[in-house]
Amino acid sequence: MPNDRIKSYLHLHFIVFIWGFTAILGALISLDALPLVWFRMLFAVGFIGIYIYFKKIPIRISKKALLQFTFAGLIIALHWFTFFRAIKISNVSITLACLSTGAFFASVLEPILYGKKIVYYEVFFGLIVVAGLYIIFNVEVNYFWGMVTALTSAFLSALFAVINSKYVQTHDATVISFYELSGGVVFFTIFLLATHSFSAEFFMLSSKDFMYLMILSSFCTAYAFIASTAVMKFLSPYTVMLTINLEPIYGIILAVLIFEEKEKMSFEFYVGALIILMTVLLNAIIKSRKKLS
Repeated sequence: MPNDRIKSYLHLHFIVFIWGFTAILGALISLDALPLVWFRMLFAVGFIGIYIYFKKIPIRISKKALLQFTFAGLIIALHWFTFFRAIKISNVSITLACLSTGAFFASVLEPILYGKKIVYYEVFFGLIVVAGLYIIFNVEVNYFWGMVTALTSAFLSALFAVINSKYVQTHDATVISFYELSGGVVFFTIFLLATHSFSAEFFMLSSKDFMYLMILSSFCTAYAFIASTAVMKFLSPYTVMLTINLEPIYGIILAVLIFEEKEKMSFEFYVGALIILMTVLLNAIIKSRKKLS
C-alpha cells in the first residue's frame, strides 16, 4: 500500500505537468471556449471508447451510477469551459495561478458533503495558498474577470475531485471516465442545439486547431483523465487538489518559454507562485511523516 501511494503521487505529478501543457494548447487553439471543450470531450470519448473495445472492459453499470457519472460529467465540462474561457479573456499564467484555490475549496467541501472531520492544517495550507493568490491579485488587477472565471473553474475542479473520489472505490477508472465525458458531451450538445450554435462553420476546423485538439483530447484528456481518476484510489481528494497546485508552476514556465513577453508577469506574481509551491511541498512532507508514524 505505501508503494501504491508513492507511485500514485509521482504519477499524479506527471499528470499535473500534462495539465499545465493543456493550458498552452488552450491558448494556441483559436476556437472559443465552448466549442473547444465540446470537441475535446467528443474526441476523448472516442479515444476512450477505442481503448475499452480493445481491452474488452465491461461497461455495464446501474442506472444510479449512470446518473451519478453523468452529473459529474456536467461538473467537469463546466470546469473545462470556465478554465478555457479564463485563458481567452486573461492569459495562461493568471488562469493557472487562480486554480491553486482548489485545495482550499476541497478542504471545505469534503466535510460538507461527506461529514469528514475537518483537518485544520489542511484548511491552514489552503489559506496560505489563498494568501499567495492574494499577492497575485493585488498586482494584476487588469485581469479581474479572468480571475473570477478561473476561481469558478477551481471550485468546480474541487467539487469534481471530491465527488469522484467516492466513485473510484467501486468502479473502474476507465468506465467512470467514459461515462463522465459522455455526459459532458450530451449536456453541451443539448445547450448548443438549444442555442442554434451548430452550423457548417462550427465544424470547419483549421489543420492547426485539429492537430492541437487531437493532442488535447488523446494525451491530455483521455489518458490524463483515466490516470487521474485511478490515483484517487490511493490519494485523498485534498492531496490531489493540493498537488494540482503545481499545475500553475509547470504551466507558467511553459507559457513564458513559448509565449515569451505575453506571459511575463510582475515580480510579485512569482512570489505568490513560490508560496503555492512551498505549500504543496510542505503538505507532502507532513503527510508522508504521518503515514510512517
